[in-house]
Amino acid sequence: MSDGAHQELVAAVTAALSERADPERAAGQQRYMKSAMPYFGLTSPRLKAALTPLLRDPGLAMQSRAQWEATIRALWDGATHREQWYAAIALARHRPYRTWLDSDAMPLWERLIRSGAWWDVVDDIATHLVRDTLLAHPDVERLRLREWAASDSLWVRRAAVLSQVGAGPRLDQALLADVIEPNLTDPDFFSRKAIGWALRDHARTDPEWVRTFVAAHPDLSGLSRREALKHLGSPA
Repeated sequence: MSDGAHQELVAAVTAALSERADPERAAGQQRYMKSAMPYFGLTSPRLKAALTPLLRDPGLAMQSRAQWEATIRALWDGATHREQWYAAIALARHRPYRTWLDSDAMPLWERLIRSGAWWDVVDDIATHLVRDTLLAHPDVERLRLREWAASDSLWVRRAAVLSQVGAGPRLDQALLADVIEPNLTDPDFFSRKAIGWALRDHARTDPEWVRTFVAAHPDLSGLSRREALKHLGSPA
């Protein structure tokens, strides 16, 4: 377990999850997610119900940024079941600690993305932790995300593409183009799906920009193109 972690919170989370285990459901979740790591079998509402009182307990609150980061790492690295990863992300996203979502935390998010290496955890990190850091510190993070877009890791690249999903009118269109374009010809499904999702999400704010971008990039995969134009009434 990571040095400096809040040991009581880590133990309480593990106990709360194991107490609510549903082995039959867990087997189905593991099959669906194609996960080597087993599940406890909690539904999303049951997971939230288990974690919320622990995260809100003043006696289990983080006393410092270092302890917060160490506890996230401890939950993640010590996980025997996938819900412990979800708990680590929930702790990272917990509102009282939002001031720590800054550039200094980004190496930790990259570490979790690389080790998690699957869409459930990567997408949650990208569309919340990474996005919120980017919006708060755009000058630094635009540079980082352009680097991520050319990463050796598919999942880091996917996180870069998805990093503005949900940003609405605050989205940086130049950055969106710059993280998509190095991945236009990536044959991987998860890369192509991410590009389509990012464009579809932005189409809610600026549909004409998305139509123009798609038209200007004939190398977009069919999957990315269909996803991007899904709600625009345009031919794929």
